[in-house]
Amino acid sequence: MREGIIRILLVGLAVPALVIGAWAAFAPRSFYEDFPGFGQVWVRPDGPFNEHFVRDFGDLNLALAFVTLAAVVWCTPLLTRLIAGAWLVEGIPHLVYHLRHLDPLASDAKVASIAGLAIAPVVALVLLTMATDRGRWTARS
Repeated sequence: MREGIIRILLVGLAVPALVIGAWAAFAPRSFYEDFPGFGQVWVRPDGPFNEHFVRDFGDLNLALAFVTLAAVVWCTPLLTRLIAGAWLVEGIPHLVYHLRHLDPLASDAKVASIAGLAIAPVVALVLLTMATDRGRWTARS
């Protein structure tokens, strides 16, 4: 049961990272102009377009998606802890940056963007807790 929940949470981290990463890496101008879509614009108000930075952000997300999907396949406590740590290393500073730079966004975008950015660190903390608990999930540690 625990391993199944962990796999679902890992997929929940990987899929958005894959979509966001591919968008930013392969269509950086579109990502800059249109992210997150659905009539909202969250990147453009933060400053001028820099293709290098947008592509790097996309590549980082693709790398996180790749190793996270690997953890879905080889679901061990150690790998899950490492993946959770990677998501925390990326997610917390990213969230803090946006918490400190809310002014360019509309009020509804402020709430939605911070909520969206908080999901990854929260899920990573849950994964870290689940993979650290030495209960029944120790056979493949």
